[in-house]
Amino acid sequence: MAEKTDQPDNQAPQAQDRSYRPEGIDDSFAGTDAAPASAPQIGVRGMLRFVWRQLTSMRVALFLLMLLAVAAVPGSIFPQTAQAPAEVAQYMRDNPTLGEWLHRLGFFDVYASVWFSAIYILLFVSLVGCILPRVKAHLHNLRDAPPRTPRRFARFPAQGRLELAGEQTDPDAVVDAARTHLRRRFLGLPTFRVVTATEADGARTVSAERGYLRESGNLLFHISLLGLLISFGAGQLLEYRGQVLITEGRGFANSVVEYDTFESGALFTEDSLRPFSMTLDSFESTFRITDAKAQDFVATVTVRETDGSERQETIKVNQPLSQSGAKVYLQGNGYAPYVTVRDAAGEVAFSGPVPFLPEDDMYTSQGVIKVPDVSTGEQIGLVGYLLPTAEITDDGARSIFPDPINPALVLTVFRGDLGLDDGVPQNVYRLQTDEMTQSVEEDGTPVTLIVGKGTTVDLPDGLGTIEFSELPRFVALDLRYDPSLVWVLVFALTALLGVSVSLFTPRRRVWVRARTLATDGTPRTVVEVAGLARGDDMGLQGEVDSLVAAISRLDPADTADTPEPPSAQSSTAPASPAPASTVPERPSDEPL
Repeated sequence: MAEKTDQPDNQAPQAQDRSYRPEGIDDSFAGTDAAPASAPQIGVRGMLRFVWRQLTSMRVALFLLMLLAVAAVPGSIFPQTAQAPAEVAQYMRDNPTLGEWLHRLGFFDVYASVWFSAIYILLFVSLVGCILPRVKAHLHNLRDAPPRTPRRFARFPAQGRLELAGEQTDPDAVVDAARTHLRRRFLGLPTFRVVTATEADGARTVSAERGYLRESGNLLFHISLLGLLISFGAGQLLEYRGQVLITEGRGFANSVVEYDTFESGALFTEDSLRPFSMTLDSFESTFRITDAKAQDFVATVTVRETDGSERQETIKVNQPLSQSGAKVYLQGNGYAPYVTVRDAAGEVAFSGPVPFLPEDDMYTSQGVIKVPDVSTGEQIGLVGYLLPTAEITDDGARSIFPDPINPALVLTVFRGDLGLDDGVPQNVYRLQTDEMTQSVEEDGTPVTLIVGKGTTVDLPDGLGTIEFSELPRFVALDLRYDPSLVWVLVFALTALLGVSVSLFTPRRRVWVRARTLATDGTPRTVVEVAGLARGDDMGLQGEVDSLVAAISRLDPADTADTPEPPSAQSSTAPASPAPASTVPERPSDEPL
């Protein structure tokens, strides 16, 4: 029968409670009335500190960098307002519901949207918060001496042991040999940072460390990444870019109204444009006869400065013109046939070059001729192709070579309202035919005009005549000013340098201990070497072996490195006793 106790049935014996309670705890807090344990409250300040630590961690920085790359993807999928406003308007007309939501969410202006800017700023803050403490810690490590020599070497992954005999192989000589070997130069800098010391038992030690450049390269990479972010941001604010088509013999002035399209950053003002003017003197293209492949394009221009000075320059593909801090690139070229349209009364309704845009390697070019100033009534629009070397057959017309050997215009004719007075911007290379009527033959087929160079052809329906007199060339120039391009290149190269140094610089620590022992009355110098690396380092044992080999040269007998017990060697004079206290010597030169 179990022994009866005075404890209630629903409680465990008091002795059992004490068996689980640490000594020194007051029993008055035990029992059913004890207050329940609660977790400490970190408060608002603690929460902010936690969020800051998470934001400035490398894991979050890499996540934000990946998120920034993903956030930039919609900018290449959807048309952007800054680059293609007409395509944005067309997309919203074709997809009214989806387009409206995409517009509200900023998908048509990705790089200026709130969410893209938030990711960009968070990444910037994360990098700054990550770099500053690491720079401080790295500078502290550069000033500190290498860690002192451990008492036991058995736990280290790379080890070596050596026994020496001879008067010149005392511990001081071993330390000098080790220091000389470890401080060998690379690119004019010492490989290891070395500190020597004397232990209490008289043993001489060497502590050496290398690989400070590993963290330096890592910090250089992150600072360069931060510089790239700053450069991209500054470029988006300060840059401007304009495109213009120039026909031979004509030019343009560097002003916003002169460009066909113009884009600029948020901090751009018209005063940022440096005044100059340019005239296209000539354009030459070279094509291979056998397969009509392009060989060379050369645009010869005359540049005029504000002081009246002129100079002649050439612009080629991948050889831009540097002007007023900007680059002028040759983006395209084509033909601009010079046509003259007379109305039914014989009055000149239109006269001038009209750029036709190439569509293939044979420079089959499409263009539109708009004639709004017709004195006899309806406006005229002509749509068609320019064939530099025309081949006309019963099956149709085509160009068989890009040079203008037999140029011809193949046009269809419309009459009516061009829509130029509606106040709605129009593409100069497209004809709005909603309020126009196409001229047709008696059988209902569209009228097709073939106008050769130097000929005049009557327009249908008594609309007048068209003359094709000359065929000048045109070039498409792209002027771009971006002060951040140089800095982007610099930071990209330094980032590559930093990550290379960080990946290929080993971080190693090496220790040497040399002490004199007397066995059978014969003094011997026992040398122990150990090495430790940060991370996997296949060359660590080789580093230790090379140090052991350098020390072994002190032995006249060229004693080999051996882990076995020392064997009998020639006697040497005992080494001079070392001081009793450990006295570190001053570190050597600055580390590599």
